[in-house]
Amino acid sequence: MKRVYKTALLAGLTILISSCHSDRERNYEYFPNMYESVAYETYSEADAFSGGVSALVPATGTIKRGFVPYEIENTNEGYAASKAITTSGLDSLSVDMDEAKILYDIYCAICHGTSGDGKGKPVTQEKFLGVPSYKDREITVGSVFHVETYGLNMMGSYANQLNAKERWMVAEYVMKLKSEL
Repeated sequence: MKRVYKTALLAGLTILISSCHSDRERNYEYFPNMYESVAYETYSEADAFSGGVSALVPATGTIKRGFVPYEIENTNEGYAASKAITTSGLDSLSVDMDEAKILYDIYCAICHGTSGDGKGKPVTQEKFLGVPSYKDREITVGSVFHVETYGLNMMGSYANQLNAKERWMVAEYVMKLKSEL
């Protein structure tokens, strides 16, 4: 009798387990989105934001943290106006001439020379000529900052490499070099 019960129980469990599985129909899943997630096309539009906006944008009139706007525009008139600036945008305690020298040596000395005489490595190797000596130029700390920010002639902008404080420090160091020539 025990044997009949065991056989009946085993047959019942086998029928129960096999009846839950079907190749033609979807089986029961606890969290179906975990197994079969919604497919999105790469770079396609998504309805994550309201109003048809594809990404969140900053509010108008805002600037990023730490950014200091420079009001003089990148034109010849702006360059002439920057020559009227004779004092740095930093106070005298903020200017660290040792750090300014390091920054000048990294970014400027390769072309302008370590003493500001326009005899950098590309000039001495005759790769290109016409790098000005600071002694021969009518420059002010404002015009140097303007050129560092926007670039001039063959010199490109250093606004991405140096922040505003560092550009003012380098401008102060350039004026120091000009006074020593």
